[in-house]
Amino acid sequence: MANSLGAGSPQLHESLGGRPVAVVGCGTVGARAARQLLTVSGVSHVLLFDDNPKVAAQVAAMLGRRAHTGAGDVREHLGSLGAVLIATPPDQYNLAADCVAKSVPVVVTSDSLADVRRLTELDSVVRSIGVDVVLGAGFAPGLTDVLAAHGAGWFEIVREVHVSKYGTAGPACARQHHSSLSGESNDFRDGAWLHRPGGSGRELVWFPDPIGGADCYRAALPDALLLQRLFPEADRLSGRMAATRRDRLTSRLPMLRKPHAEAGAGAVRVEVRGRMDGEETSVVLACMDRPSVAAGAVAAVAVGAVLTGALRRSGAVGGGCFSVGEYHEPAPFLRELAARGVRCARFEGTTER
Repeated sequence: MANSLGAGSPQLHESLGGRPVAVVGCGTVGARAARQLLTVSGVSHVLLFDDNPKVAAQVAAMLGRRAHTGAGDVREHLGSLGAVLIATPPDQYNLAADCVAKSVPVVVTSDSLADVRRLTELDSVVRSIGVDVVLGAGFAPGLTDVLAAHGAGWFEIVREVHVSKYGTAGPACARQHHSSLSGESNDFRDGAWLHRPGGSGRELVWFPDPIGGADCYRAALPDALLLQRLFPEADRLSGRMAATRRDRLTSRLPMLRKPHAEAGAGAVRVEVRGRMDGEETSVVLACMDRPSVAAGAVAAVAVGAVLTGALRRSGAVGGGCFSVGEYHEPAPFLRELAARGVRCARFEGTTER
């Protein structure tokens, strides 16, 4: 039977060896992130919260004695938490703002454009308080931002960054992707934001085998918004997602079938273009994994970066500001993910201008 910690129980937290990390949302990503958190340095134990307490209890039982179900609302525990990882469906803004108000570091996994846009508006408040907020700590955005920051290190000038993703992590992610196809894209081009219909702009994108080529489209994605904060001098930034003809035609309707509890293989691809060694060229980095597994690992390692003060800048930041250990660049973060089974690859090419 799973252990339970009541609200306002610092004595119990002390007896377990320090301040815990709370995971709010025990779906496919939250459960995997919680498992990964138990192997992150500085995390003594995790408190699990979910709208369905039975789900939280089941996850806690599977994870063992260092995982506990939290009683009541996570807000009742904020005074005794080291950090909060939010893995609920959107909207994640209100809980994140409450954590900031209590000076508790928070990592959010949302890939909702509305969520991320509102959270970026907290940046000045977050920096003045001195608390860290990590945005989009998942497969995409999240890992894609780390890959973009890593690839950018090889360039003298970064002109463009383009992100594409294939697959979904679980039911909540599938619903969010379905909704995003009916929204407006948010791409950056030549100093201005462009808003075009979701489901437009078909582009054939090649992902790692065995996925291969897939048609990708514009959607209401937060990728360009986070990339622009990382690369303010870049000319073009975009995000696309793989979709089928049926996905596009039904995006403005309720989902026709119930999403799978666990999706299959997924992939992300990041192309960075710019000047390297005096020539215009491009670098492509990619990763193929189950999105829920990769997202859980990214979120957990992000919590570790927050707990150890390993972000390259304070405030409400995206994954491009992750670092691990003493080196303030993203390669150690990628090595930490590789040690957890999430491995990335690099491809190279030349861009004719």
